[in-house]
Amino acid sequence: MAAPPRDGAASGPKPRAPGGALGTGSEERQKKRAKPLPPELLKQLRAIEIRTRRMANEQLTGTYSSSFKGQGLSFREVRAYNPGDDVRWIDWNVSARMSETFVKVFVEEREMTVMLVVDLSASEQWGTVRASKARVAAEISALCAFSAIKNNDRVGLVLATEVVEKMLPPKKGEKHVLRVIREILGFEPKYTGTNLELALSTLVKVAKRKSVAFVISDFFAAGFERALALAAAKHDVIPVMLVDPRDEELPDVGLATFEDLETGEDVVVDTGDPKVREHYRKTMKALRREREKLFQKLALDSVIVRTDGSFVQPIRNLFQMRARRIHR
Repeated sequence: MAAPPRDGAASGPKPRAPGGALGTGSEERQKKRAKPLPPELLKQLRAIEIRTRRMANEQLTGTYSSSFKGQGLSFREVRAYNPGDDVRWIDWNVSARMSETFVKVFVEEREMTVMLVVDLSASEQWGTVRASKARVAAEISALCAFSAIKNNDRVGLVLATEVVEKMLPPKKGEKHVLRVIREILGFEPKYTGTNLELALSTLVKVAKRKSVAFVISDFFAAGFERALALAAAKHDVIPVMLVDPRDEELPDVGLATFEDLETGEDVVVDTGDPKVREHYRKTMKALRREREKLFQKLALDSVIVRTDGSFVQPIRNLFQMRARRIHR
């Protein structure tokens, strides 16, 4: 899909105000960033913060840190050789000087970078039970982010529709996590479509070192398979598939007009026809199975989170499964 045209024409260097201060354009951007949150958004932010912080502390303690391998080994010290030590770690220089055998001791570097790649195209505004997919995406992101900073890891964010609309570089700290959640909750997309290929390609470009990348989407997109494979070759990619009950079953409400949230196209469907509902069910089931096969082919640990259920339990199960495999 061709990228939409950019807003506005290219311009030259920005003029500066007297005394070297930035001109009007920069001042307006600063004011925009400082604009207070709407009360409803602030309420949602606080609710997600309180709940996910508690979940990360109480239910995911230990499982997160044991679910992901560190970024390598770093030298700590040398010590006297003990029977059974790996001879490959003998420090021959020290051993020669001390007339005794010494081995190098290494520790795993635990600090990681966690990237949240969140699809917030128009289909993510859909949700028929507890919350929209976008709200669930914010909850999952908060849970993963609070778990990450509890282990002194950095968290970065990529927000995408049919373009990459927002990026936050990886940082540490609760203040940064709150900004990540706020950006997702208060996101107002300029475009409605989905381009997971571009989002994944951007991840590969901006994340220089190996990262744990949670890709949160309903995966109602095409043409992203190669980009996903390239991202998985560099990073530990975890697809988080968002599912709403109406993604799987059509209700029997007679003639109904459905709008494609991403294209704006209206379609009239006779939901009272059992054949129509069965065709929809089979089509959506086949699409989901196709995505799961792709994740399995690439050896990715994927997880399904439903809008009508807990977002904590699937993530906890994922961490526990990975921890068992790593320590097997």
